[in-house]
Amino acid sequence: MSNTIKLQVRGMSCGHCKAAVEKAVKKLSGVQTVEATPAENQVVVTHDGSTDLKTVKEAITDEGYTVVD
Repeated sequence: MSNTIKLQVRGMSCGHCKAAVEKAVKKLSGVQTVEATPAENQVVVTHDGSTDLKTVKEAITDEGYTVVD
């Protein structure tokens, strides 16, 4: 069973931003897919249930982007 996390992320503006966020989140245990969309300031993460929201947010903020709560 897959779970989905949708986040609003500020600061993504280009393909490099997209790649940086996707790479950081894909490294997390349990993550199946990551789709960052800079034009919509959105990141969608599909995971197996073992990934928690806090860890995903930390991975994104560690790359220099802001997760909007």
